[in-house]
Amino acid sequence: MEHKSLFARWRSSFLTGLVLVLPAIISFAVIKWLFGTISSITDLLLFFLPKTITHEDAGRGPMFGCWSLIALLLAVVIISFVGRLARNYFGRKMIEWMDAAMMRIPIFNKIYAAIKQVNEAFAGNKHSFKTVVLVEYPREEIYSIGFITSEQADEVQRKTSRKCVCVFIPTTPIPTGGFLILVPEENVIKLDMSVADGFKFIISIGALSQEQASAEVKKQIVNP
Repeated sequence: MEHKSLFARWRSSFLTGLVLVLPAIISFAVIKWLFGTISSITDLLLFFLPKTITHEDAGRGPMFGCWSLIALLLAVVIISFVGRLARNYFGRKMIEWMDAAMMRIPIFNKIYAAIKQVNEAFAGNKHSFKTVVLVEYPREEIYSIGFITSEQADEVQRKTSRKCVCVFIPTTPIPTGGFLILVPEENVIKLDMSVADGFKFIISIGALSQEQASAEVKKQIVNP
């Protein structure tokens, strides 16, 4: 009994510690993964330098940390330059041309368009996602958060004799994928939360802005 009691106390302490430590471990792991991913991209900016200088083991090993930091700073400078360029007419036209060129690349254009739309939503672009809504999906009495992307579904309206809106339902926690459904307008519950808050709610699996979102959802369900 004493051994079981000691084991039970140890297990309780371990589980309590795990709950407290796990968020920090996951956060550090995500940051490490993110930095590694960014570094693998930004390191390519130093292609003009010989690998014998920038990489360990005479060019055969990974890049030195100092050079990765320089590559990251170079990426920041380039991004800032692009942002500055977008503020004048010729710069905007050049960016529009490059954007149109990327949209013509098969397969890549699908991923690019989805990520761009999500990015514009976070940046507050009102022309990307219009409104955060609540719809009964995938079946009745189960509600999903979605975004109205268009209210122009003329052919659907003619064929169904009902006015429908296009609703994009993102996946959680990575909202670049999802489902496009057409819902009769009267079955769509519009929420007051902003598009950015809606994405935060989805990406955080309901953890962020939960109180605001839950209160709004309950209010809409009780008083549609």
